[in-house]
Amino acid sequence: MKNIVLIGGSYGIGFAIAKEIQAGNNVFIASRTNENLSDLNVNYIKFDASTDSLDISSLPEVIDGLVYCPGSINLRPFRGLKPEVFEEDLQINFISMVKVIQAVLPNLTASNQSSIVLFSTVAVKMGMPFHTSVSASKGAIEGFAKALAAEYAPKIRVNVIAPSLTDTPLANKFLNSDEKKEKTALRNPMKKVGTSDDIAQMASFLLSDKSNWITGQIFNVDGGMSTLLVN
Repeated sequence: MKNIVLIGGSYGIGFAIAKEIQAGNNVFIASRTNENLSDLNVNYIKFDASTDSLDISSLPEVIDGLVYCPGSINLRPFRGLKPEVFEEDLQINFISMVKVIQAVLPNLTASNQSSIVLFSTVAVKMGMPFHTSVSASKGAIEGFAKALAAEYAPKIRVNVIAPSLTDTPLANKFLNSDEKKEKTALRNPMKKVGTSDDIAQMASFLLSDKSNWITGQIFNVDGGMSTLLVN
């Protein structure tokens, strides 16, 4: 049984991951709310990644898996973005993530081999208009993950999942009508909008021993958007 910590897990992708891995693992969810968690076999820790320091006394001495889920989606023209928006995106997507990893690093190194799963976006690889702020902070994650993977191999594996737009509460304003969902799906090679479960299955794999020879990788779970040009 692995001890796995999810930072953010009460909704969206984090919640889907919790559902996917709760059987056979000891799961800890550190998030702002325990909404939706009553039916899951998990341990809850109240934590706001944007403001709080993680209380590691509530966590086991050995952590085998860590997933950092908090993030932002600010899609606006660059000319209208104030520097404060870049700072806010960098804070929640990257700086808070670094603080969490540093806090639990002794617990991660206490495992025979632990796994860290982080999240980027397809826009880092592709270059999309109106994505300057989110791409900057998520791009930092990709560079950081490769460097961290190199520094801590083979003790800690570090991998990144980079989805295209996925149907989650965070993306609701972009998918809050059938028309928006249809247009988004038609832009995707697989002609569908990704779901939280699509992402959770990849995260579950990267947390498991089945991926024990995989580290320092960016996985574009995006319906082919990052590599395929189709009509």
